[in-house]
Amino acid sequence: MDNNSHLATQCIHTGELANDAGMPHTPVYNSTTFAFDSTADLLDVVEGRCEGSLYTRYGFNPSIRSLESKLAALEKAEAALAFSSGMAAESAVFLSHGREGILCIGDAYGGTLELLEKQLPLLDIPTWFLLGTELDQLEHYLQQGVRLVFFETPSNPVLEIFDIADIARRVHAYGAILVIDNTFATPVNQQPLGLGADLVIHSATKYLGGHSDITAGALMGSAVLIEPVFQWRKNLGQTPSPEVASLLSRSLRTLVVRVQQQNANAMHIARALLSHHRIKRVLYPGLDNFPGHALASRQMNGFGGMLSIEIDGTREQTSAIVDRLKLFKIAPSLGGVESLVTQPVTTTHHGLDEEERKRRGISDAMIRLSVGLEDVHDLLADIEQAVS
Repeated sequence: MDNNSHLATQCIHTGELANDAGMPHTPVYNSTTFAFDSTADLLDVVEGRCEGSLYTRYGFNPSIRSLESKLAALEKAEAALAFSSGMAAESAVFLSHGREGILCIGDAYGGTLELLEKQLPLLDIPTWFLLGTELDQLEHYLQQGVRLVFFETPSNPVLEIFDIADIARRVHAYGAILVIDNTFATPVNQQPLGLGADLVIHSATKYLGGHSDITAGALMGSAVLIEPVFQWRKNLGQTPSPEVASLLSRSLRTLVVRVQQQNANAMHIARALLSHHRIKRVLYPGLDNFPGHALASRQMNGFGGMLSIEIDGTREQTSAIVDRLKLFKIAPSLGGVESLVTQPVTTTHHGLDEEERKRRGISDAMIRLSVGLEDVHDLLADIEQAVS
């Protein structure tokens, strides 16, 4: 496969393995183990002299290997690892590269915050947190020994945009590495490695999977940084099944066309809601009045399918609006072909106390919308009837 091919072409053709049946795509190799003709052949694979199938928990399975070639191509990376979930990918990265200290910038998924704040300190891994408004303190924490800096951009759920190139330069000056969660943006809209990031993580459950029918994660980056993470994945049992790998490969073939339409739908809705009398704020990077719009326009190719709105009302009134939606289904995930809605205070950030949510700009009246592929006029009509 030509590495200079466009992303849509890479999504369809990269990593596909030839097979005796002449299938255009790699079949499901639903086997836990693989046999060898000789001990010498087995040792060649075990000791890394040649690439081959061995044991599925290791990831040495054709379905998984095919997927990982495709994942690497998405982010223009040297290597990639597939995981059983996005949280599995994060935990393996933190354990392999963050033991000397991890700094999380800005808001993040609630599970990520809980892992960093509560679980990793139990293993004597120091963790620190900075809001996006506190980036002037970044060098202070790097001087304290932080060796891994992590953030989402756009972030969940306020869609804060961070300057990847600038932060990468500052982080690398202290010998630390920069890890970006690119789930909200997807490789269609943003290429963090090209901007200076060292590793990119995805919850592949979301846009990469795209159909709300698999749970998976992905990690992309240089081979030298991926290698130690592989050992953690192998021994923590975080490798996805061949069936999930095959379904994810299926979904990636339509990634570009799905994300581009979700971009367009979200932009249309965000603009339409700006003037609604019941809505105090519309948070979407594509809007001219969004605080990070100029930066997003420079480092992103599209603004994504996620937007958050803040209702002029109480928590209870906001919940009533969410309950009245019909096309937008109440669910805690995102990135599927169907539109979803959630109040962060009830799901993704339910575990944070009220003071911390307020500090992060997450109000009780905030609603997060994952815009799907339905007709945009039907989606707008659904929002209008619920809010009005």
